Amino acid sequence: MTHLLNLLAAIALLVWGTHLVRTGILRVFGANLRHILARSVGNRFTAALSGIGVTALVQSSTATALITSSFVGQGLISLPAALAVMRGADIGTALIAVVFSFDLSWLSPLLIFIGVVLFIPRQASTMGRIGRILIGLGLMLLALRLVTASTEVLMQAPAVKALLASVGSDLLLEITLGAVLAVISYSSLAVVLLIATLAASGGVPLEVALGLVLGANLGSGLLAVLTTARSSIEARQVPLGTLAFKILGVMVAAPFLGWWLLNVRPLIGESASVVVIFHLMFNVMVGVAFIGLTNPVARWTQKLLPKPEKNASGERPNHLDPSALSTPSLAISNAAREALHQADVVESMLLGVLEVIRKNDLKLAEDLRKMDDSVDALYSSIKYYLTKISREALAEEESRRWTDIISFTINMEQIGDIIERVLIDIEDKKIKPGRNFSEAGMAEICELHARLIDNLRLSMSVFLNGSVRDAQKLLEEKARFRDLERAYATTHLGRLSENTVQSIETSSLHIDLISDLKRINSHICSIAYPILDSAGALAPNRLRQPALADNNL
Repeated sequence: MTHLLNLLAAIALLVWGTHLVRTGILRVFGANLRHILARSVGNRFTAALSGIGVTALVQSSTATALITSSFVGQGLISLPAALAVMRGADIGTALIAVVFSFDLSWLSPLLIFIGVVLFIPRQASTMGRIGRILIGLGLMLLALRLVTASTEVLMQAPAVKALLASVGSDLLLEITLGAVLAVISYSSLAVVLLIATLAASGGVPLEVALGLVLGANLGSGLLAVLTTARSSIEARQVPLGTLAFKILGVMVAAPFLGWWLLNVRPLIGESASVVVIFHLMFNVMVGVAFIGLTNPVARWTQKLLPKPEKNASGERPNHLDPSALSTPSLAISNAAREALHQADVVESMLLGVLEVIRKNDLKLAEDLRKMDDSVDALYSSIKYYLTKISREALAEEESRRWTDIISFTINMEQIGDIIERVLIDIEDKKIKPGRNFSEAGMAEICELHARLIDNLRLSMSVFLNGSVRDAQKLLEEKARFRDLERAYATTHLGRLSENTVQSIETSSLHIDLISDLKRINSHICSIAYPILDSAGALAPNRLRQPALADNNL
């Protein structure tokens, strides 16, 4: 029992080491890898080469599939180009398996030691994350050595020999078992390395090992399909097309396992080398032989998963792609894009308020109040999406961006609530009683409203670009708006003293309305504070002018 637990622990350590390497590389180089993929899809061959390079670095074709799927979902690359990238991605992960099949156990303690030295002092820095990658590589090499030691002991047990003999009698069972292991471990690379190690130590007959390798390849395709199951149709098409290629490859390769063992095995020698080279040649065969089928497979995939028809309800793409969560920088970008859409809805509500005041349009007021539900729903979705991004995975700048997005969406949600209450007041105190603002009072409201729209659009620019100059301007507008609100409250009181009938009838609504507009403006202008604070341009109670002069963009 102890030896079995040792083997299971070694397998878990191998999977964990693979996870550390994959997530570490995505955290450090995720944005650069996305740029490489996006720029290399001019034709299917350069796309395949970029897939080889990126996957060799990430050590996970599944991770490459998720990145590529998000590109297709956003319309950045075409589906055939994405499928070509995935043909190269499978070759890339197979090449890494070949590298790890060599005896590199002597590197394990060195990598772990250097990794810990880099990671502990500065965990959130780039060097700390590189240390995390080195720790993962060291753990993978250590785990492979532990798997070998544990297997040699377990192979002496008669029950284990009987179990392996039963598995070896059915190729379909071997393929199924390999696929299940790849899905459970979230890494076909870890499974292939495990199979190669078991084959080298005699834990698994070679003919069984090759069947398990076919299953592991199939499992990696199935894993990507499951991971993107809740993504957009466009994002789900890439994993489905990739799975189709893997199924075709398995169907072609399965009948030739006996031929491989008979003719190629003597040329290679060691069992572990036979396994990883078979894995490599399988993926090279699928990549080279089937790369010309990217367009037909893409068309078949699009027929199986057709894009939904856009309806009159204004259905829009949702930028909160779950498959992007494995790449924090991409997920942060998606959340920011969705936050800007939330601001667009708030702008529509704010523009409609003036129309309701001018035209006494109860139907428009009702429609605008319903839009607040959309603002609230967007806020909840963005907040939930951001909470699923690991804060540990974010660099310092990305962590600040995470906080800025949360702050921005909170302010937009609160503005939506204020607008809803304003509309209710307008209905109850103006439209239903049939009252109107005085000409001077309406001019004041229009002036404040126009400034509010301008400030909202400026705040969206500040949120998007982080311009210190625009943030300074936004904060200056806050002061001007406050002064205008006070001045207009004073002139309104002057009209009351002159017994202006319209001003008397709408006095309560007028004062409340300009006060609510000032509150909305305060929420809008609060977007500037994080930008100015990061630039060192804020004093405790006022703008620090010299700092602003030094940090203007």
